Amino acid sequence: METVAPFKEAIDEIKESGADAVKYCYQCGKCDTVCPWNRVRTFSMRKLIREATFGLTEIENEEIWRCTTCGKCHQRCPRDVKQINNMIALRRFATGYGVFPEAVKPVRAASAGLFAEGNPFGEARSKRAEWAEGLSIKPFTEGMEVLYFPGCYLSYDSRLKKVARATVNILNKAGVDFGILGTQENCCGESIRKTGNEELFKRMARENIKTFIDNGVKKILVSSPHCYHTFKNEYPEFNVNFEVIHISQYLFELINEGRLQISKEYAKKVTYHDPCYLGRHNGIYDEPRGVLKKIPGLILNEMEESREDSMCCGMGGGRIWMETQKSDRFANLRLDQAIGVGAEVLVTSCPYCITNFEDSRLVLNYDDVIQVKDITEILQEII
Repeated sequence: METVAPFKEAIDEIKESGADAVKYCYQCGKCDTVCPWNRVRTFSMRKLIREATFGLTEIENEEIWRCTTCGKCHQRCPRDVKQINNMIALRRFATGYGVFPEAVKPVRAASAGLFAEGNPFGEARSKRAEWAEGLSIKPFTEGMEVLYFPGCYLSYDSRLKKVARATVNILNKAGVDFGILGTQENCCGESIRKTGNEELFKRMARENIKTFIDNGVKKILVSSPHCYHTFKNEYPEFNVNFEVIHISQYLFELINEGRLQISKEYAKKVTYHDPCYLGRHNGIYDEPRGVLKKIPGLILNEMEESREDSMCCGMGGGRIWMETQKSDRFANLRLDQAIGVGAEVLVTSCPYCITNFEDSRLVLNYDDVIQVKDITEILQEII
């Protein structure tokens, strides 16, 4: 029998990296019972926590990179173990040594793109506002009602650019005085922080904060729950506080205030997917549903796993940049759940979720079975 000696330096480094909460775990296993990974393969958060406690973490193993930071385990943990913080700390530990398993290596390319061009795709910063061509969008100036911050995916991805344009059309229709920062924007830094690259996150955050302050930004409207979470909950670590609102909340406000009028029906059966970083992490459940319920003809069918019990799409925690085998995709299961409640359209409000569901729709040959739409895309059709 092999005797494994604890690596005391690893224990100290892991705790210094933010994983001290591992000591609270008493191995009840509730984290494993709710983790979506165990729907597609065998995975044990409990084992990872125990290994970290004794300094036996295998940083070259892909397991510490699987956590999508969906928050379901923390939600059920009776000892308030900070599983997400712990996994990020382990990744920070691994990143410090430059250790990346094969499936995780694409993170290095994302990091290089962020460092060079301010976005994880490595696309030219000069092209960041090309999605807005022909829409007559003004550059943001101090005193405007709101800054619209579309984020990286909506700025560069061909599918998600449609969401950015739909958002702008809605804001114009409602008479909102808004602008964008275009080439001055950086990635919010959320995903790269979740992969353990704290230094790069801080660089992104500081540059964005300086840009916001220099331009007199007070209120930020975002399309991504990941941007929302970062600006609202993580940027205050830098002693700043901006008013941050997610598009689903803002749409609800505009409709209730009478600034946005719905003039047509949308006669389809729809189900709504709660993104982890909008729902579980930030408690925004009612506003997107409130918008959908105001649409004439729309039938909203809830999936069994909804609201705080929503199933993760699989792309949080930096997984958006990592390789995931077809058999490991939670999104495949989620599409089947949506179809199971009779939905013709799966609606959500997160670029990661949309990207993942669109990929699964293609892989599963569901093109003619179900559509995937952002909530703004539906609203654009009926105002």
